[in-house]
Amino acid sequence: MPRLGLGTWPMDDSQAAVAVAAAVRAGYRLIDTAENYRNEHGVGTALRDGGVARAELFVTSKFNRRWHSVDGVRQACVQSLARLGLDYLDLFLVHWPNPEQDRYVEAVEGLMRLLDDGLIRAVGTSNFTPAHLQRLFDAGLTPHVNQIQLHPYRLRPDVVALHRDRGILTQSWSPLGWGTGLLADETIARVARRHGRSPAQVVLRWHIQQGLVPLPRSTDPGRQAQNLASFDFTLTDDDMVMLGSLDRPDLPMVDADTYGH
Repeated sequence: MPRLGLGTWPMDDSQAAVAVAAAVRAGYRLIDTAENYRNEHGVGTALRDGGVARAELFVTSKFNRRWHSVDGVRQACVQSLARLGLDYLDLFLVHWPNPEQDRYVEAVEGLMRLLDDGLIRAVGTSNFTPAHLQRLFDAGLTPHVNQIQLHPYRLRPDVVALHRDRGILTQSWSPLGWGTGLLADETIARVARRHGRSPAQVVLRWHIQQGLVPLPRSTDPGRQAQNLASFDFTLTDDDMVMLGSLDRPDLPMVDADTYGH
């Protein structure tokens, strides 16, 4: 899996077609979409027209609560593949656990069957807390990936530690802390000045150096290129400690026990 990807929420089909095409030209190979984003057609158009071999791309999508059954997950996958114009997904995620339905374990069982059948290459969850993951472990199921809201203001140490213990890869959505003022933080600005980098590059590098896979959204080709340039410098141990001290658990965060689609 590439170590940085392009998030596509909240782009519509036309925006996604343009943004993904630009990203692929710039060198992105991981593209993240979802049924609920309603832009899979646009993403698929860009990938088909991008001139990059399918084997070099890593395409992720997610499915909604209505498909939380073994048969439903298969239907969701077939429909996403049709919209994208692909014959397999590299990663397919349960978008939200929706625990009030009490069917996410069955949804992951359905993903495992798709894996066996070759329709997907990896099984994933999104927005699962340790409690949700423990239900899966108790059923003998371990996803390859859990995609969560994570950035220096929201460190999520309990989830990340569990992922590492269980061999689950952490993907970070909203990795730049959209709406939190993270990129204006003086500590991050100070580190950025010292390295001659932008605050966004510093934050993305912080994710990458921890083995996290950030999925920043950008429709601007210049910003996309800047994000990719996060690989050609290294934060010091002191930098990592400083960014790791910014956690603000008081910030509001979507509650995966009560919210979902």
